[in-house]
Amino acid sequence: MVVSTVISQVATGLSVLAGAALLKSLVDQNSMAGPGDFPRCPSCNGSGRVSCFCSRWSDGDRGCRSCAGSGRMACSSCGGSGTGRPIPAQLIIRNPTTPRYK
Repeated sequence: MVVSTVISQVATGLSVLAGAALLKSLVDQNSMAGPGDFPRCPSCNGSGRVSCFCSRWSDGDRGCRSCAGSGRMACSSCGGSGTGRPIPAQLIIRNPTTPRYK
């Protein structure tokens, strides 16, 4: 009974990974951003990952919540996407014909 549950969970995990790989290959082929693709992130050079602070410790240990033991964490400049992202801005446009003061 336990073995069948483990096999089922492994099969589910593998199918999720296969689906993610297929989706990534489709997105890479047909970029939805069109001709104005965002440039590569200069901080991570497009990888989306940078060296984690825990890998800089002098005792040789590495692994923390940010990198899950890999020594590489998501880039804070691009959020892990590997591409530049637009800065959200709020524009306030006032009607020039309406007087501000009465």
